[in-house]
Amino acid sequence: MTGFDHIPANLSEIKTRIAAQAKAWSRAPEDVHLVAVSKTHPAAAVEAALAAGHRLFGENRVQEAAAKFPALRARYPDLKLHLIGPLQTNKIRQAIDTCDAIESVDRDKLAQGIAAELAKSGKRIDLFIQVNTGEESQKAGILPREAGDFIRRCRDEYRLPVVGLMCIPPAEEHPAPHFALLGEIAKRNRLAQLSMGMSGDYELAVQLGATHVRVGAAIFGARETKDR
Repeated sequence: MTGFDHIPANLSEIKTRIAAQAKAWSRAPEDVHLVAVSKTHPAAAVEAALAAGHRLFGENRVQEAAAKFPALRARYPDLKLHLIGPLQTNKIRQAIDTCDAIESVDRDKLAQGIAAELAKSGKRIDLFIQVNTGEESQKAGILPREAGDFIRRCRDEYRLPVVGLMCIPPAEEHPAPHFALLGEIAKRNRLAQLSMGMSGDYELAVQLGATHVRVGAAIFGARETKDR
């Protein structure tokens, strides 16, 4: 694993910090799941994390996930993979074949396509609805004021297995209000899982109720591209 010796140590440190924050806020550490975001990093980096005992990963692009993870899953069948980036409707089948969860459901056409593919395949995967808490025009996600109706349609009309919500706060704003807003929307709609927090703010996210934190650079190191 030459070149990836930092990964086990980084994982251990982050898990220790997550556990400390959870305990400080009267939460069970095992209720907070670390999604190791491996986008742009090679399969060998993921394997270093797998060898260290970690099993939950996140990828932004379906194509990268499909190229990287099937061989890893063959060796580590308990591996779990979340798609955390935007999903195009023409990649739905590939996403469902490759991933165990999709965290970026954000529009009716996508929800309908996922419903049709799940019905066809008979597979069940966890779905998170992405909420654009900052109402940024360039960012994916359902607007907060539309989230309730969209969640209802996903559940009642499309019969989707929605388990929680996800957000990516604006980079220039403090994330706390966005995490709190996501928690309020989840509570109103009886959703238990919250995917929020990244390398720079995952401890705050744990304080505010995150069940999944998505950490990439703090585990694997700097990305090779500027893609977020």
